[in-house]
Amino acid sequence: MPFSNRLVVGATFAFLVVGFLALASIVAANFWLNQRAASFYEQQIAARDARAAAVELRNDVQSAESAQRGYLLTNNEIYLAPYDVAKTGADRQLSRLRTLLASYPEAATPLEQLTDLVSQKFDELDQTVTLKRNGHDDQALALINTNKGKTLMDEANVFVAGLISQADDRLTAGAAEQQTNAFWLEIVSGVAGIVIVVVVGGAAFLLLSYTRELRHTRDQVGSLNAALEQRVIERTFDLTQARDRAEVLLREVNHRVANSLALISSLVSLQSKALGDQAAKRALSEMQERIFAVSLVHRRLYGATDARSVKLDDYLSGLLDHLKTSLRNEAQGIVISYEVEPIEVPTDAAVNLGVVVTEWVTNGFKYAYPDGSGDIRVRARRLPEGDVELTVADDGVGRAEGQPAKGTGLGSRIVTAMATSLGGKVEYRAAERGTTARLVFQPVPARAE
Repeated sequence: MPFSNRLVVGATFAFLVVGFLALASIVAANFWLNQRAASFYEQQIAARDARAAAVELRNDVQSAESAQRGYLLTNNEIYLAPYDVAKTGADRQLSRLRTLLASYPEAATPLEQLTDLVSQKFDELDQTVTLKRNGHDDQALALINTNKGKTLMDEANVFVAGLISQADDRLTAGAAEQQTNAFWLEIVSGVAGIVIVVVVGGAAFLLLSYTRELRHTRDQVGSLNAALEQRVIERTFDLTQARDRAEVLLREVNHRVANSLALISSLVSLQSKALGDQAAKRALSEMQERIFAVSLVHRRLYGATDARSVKLDDYLSGLLDHLKTSLRNEAQGIVISYEVEPIEVPTDAAVNLGVVVTEWVTNGFKYAYPDGSGDIRVRARRLPEGDVELTVADDGVGRAEGQPAKGTGLGSRIVTAMATSLGGKVEYRAAERGTTARLVFQPVPARAE
């Protein structure tokens, strides 16, 4: 079964929670049992001390009675010293018992009765000692013969034995409780230990399985990437070949278009030579120049590495050099100069610009200088805002404001159509000498592959 990140995270979290709970149970059990052990220890110490105090109390009473008997028989004061010590010790042991058994309500009544019996016993002993000391031996013996002292002693022994038995019971119960607690501690620790081992084993198994699956997935991804890279290489190779074939085909098309346009230009030239009408010959000559402007673009594209754009400086310089040669017969004194920045424009825009330059330069040759000499300046540059400006200027007779175009007006219509295709604006500026034709347009960059 595949392991998702969510499953691994959830299972790992569950294992951690279970392991934490198991560890917490061990800690809690140890803490609780330690607290219980400390409490039982205090209780057992108190029970042991209570048992010892009861035994000491019985011994002190018995010691006092023995000292009293020795004094009565011998009248030797030496027996009264242990008697006083035993009496003081009995009082001290009774006080200890009251302190040690204060937390046991069931021992309050027997302890009170024991205290009363001990008090009566010592009163009886004190009376006999006093009678003996005052010389009343018969009265002391008669008091002893009443067996009141023996009865008190027997009753006190019964209560002392009960206190000792209760202390022994508490000691036994405490030991049994300690054994039970130790047993449960072993059970809790064992179960929690097993749970922790299972949790660690489960987490380790899960992580190892997840790691193995990640490694397998990584190997699969690596294989897929290698296959994909191979496919990309093959596809790139195919695309490169297709592009090369397309470029060859496009260059061939441009070559054939250029040849076809050159053929048309030759046909127009032949037709022009066959005509006798000078106006018709001039019209065909202008048409031939327009055809050349278009064919020159295709000739440039034929040898270019990128058929989507044309370098304006190379194209216009070739076109203007051709116009210098072809229009020399009309006016040998007219000089064409040009200044073209290295701007790349789309192929269609280059065709339109070539036609516009041909029309304006041809008009300058025909109409600007009636005396046949002058300058025609062509300039193409990029403006700061990014537009391209094309100007054709002369110092000729000029064109009055509102004056209609000379000739048939076909050239003006062609220029207007070309400017519209470029999305540009045409204007004619008349100066004191000559005219400047200006076209401003925004070049559209060639679309990248």
